[in-house]
Amino acid sequence: MPLHIPPAPAPALRSVLTALGSPTAVREAPTPALRSAQEPATPELPLPVHVLEQFTPQGLSATRLAGWRFLIRCGDRAVAAAETRLTPDGWAFAHFFEGPYVASTERALRQAESLSGHYQPRLLSMPGLYMLTLWLHGDLSDDGADGHPAATDLLVPLAPAPPGIPSHVPHRVADLLPVLTHRATPVRLMGSPA
Repeated sequence: MPLHIPPAPAPALRSVLTALGSPTAVREAPTPALRSAQEPATPELPLPVHVLEQFTPQGLSATRLAGWRFLIRCGDRAVAAAETRLTPDGWAFAHFFEGPYVASTERALRQAESLSGHYQPRLLSMPGLYMLTLWLHGDLSDDGADGHPAATDLLVPLAPAPPGIPSHVPHRVADLLPVLTHRATPVRLMGSPA
């Protein structure tokens, strides 16, 4: 099924286009693939990036929108990504980057296209677990900026995933949550005060 990609805020897209048009921004970016690209670079597949900072005994806490991420395509592949963030003056370009999450995001999106059902793709970052997932949200009426992972939503861990959590395998939130909650819960040392 086709994914329903929410539109990025127009100022976020403009800030990325401006950065791509700036020789200084591209030259100073830590992205050799983007700097050496011979074909025009275009921002595609904007995904809202949500951050989950804590787990509660009831499950996932609310997420907060941290920015929008665009895959930067040169020719037939994504070579980098651009991130934007919300500032007091509105959406602004934050930085370019490359690395394993760029190819992993592209792969997870292709996989998600073959799933049955309709989903709105987002990224869900879990800093406490050093984990990034493609979050396939089932409520297509959301604008991408709000939301809470529903039990029936899917999470696809991107590579590299934490040990013991297979990357690129879709998991229902209700199934993956117990594993994540257990990993996120600090273990008390024997003999330490309660």
